[in-house]
Amino acid sequence: MTIADVIAGQAGHDGGVAAPDGPRAGRPKRRTFTAEYKLRILEEYENAPDPQHRNALLRREGIYTSTISEWRRARDAAAGAIPEKKPGRPARDAAEAENERLRKENEKLAAELARTKAALEVVGKAHALLELFSESADSERKPRK
Repeated sequence: MTIADVIAGQAGHDGGVAAPDGPRAGRPKRRTFTAEYKLRILEEYENAPDPQHRNALLRREGIYTSTISEWRRARDAAAGAIPEKKPGRPARDAAEAENERLRKENEKLAAELARTKAALEVVGKAHALLELFSESADSERKPRK
């Protein structure tokens, strides 16, 4: 067995799984972590006595603090400790929503009432003007007889 055979055997197989062939064979693969590994690292990180030990753990494992935060959030959500919050503005309660709906409806009805009053005023003035014309027409016809 030559050195090339040993290197090819180590690089080509990872625990009995054949290396992928094709155009993507040389691309790095994204690491995946088991739940046990995540819990073990979280426990070790949280039990570290000081920041230097935490940083050493992160460097040794090749992970970031954001990964720890994500794992912690997932662990707490699975345990039901922290309910998931939806992003964005919080929903209004039912009474506040009903008040807002009634306020808008009131404004709309007040505007409609103002238009109706203005229309009635115009119709009343037109009626008075027509009556005036009618009286003047009647008074002009009577003397001609």
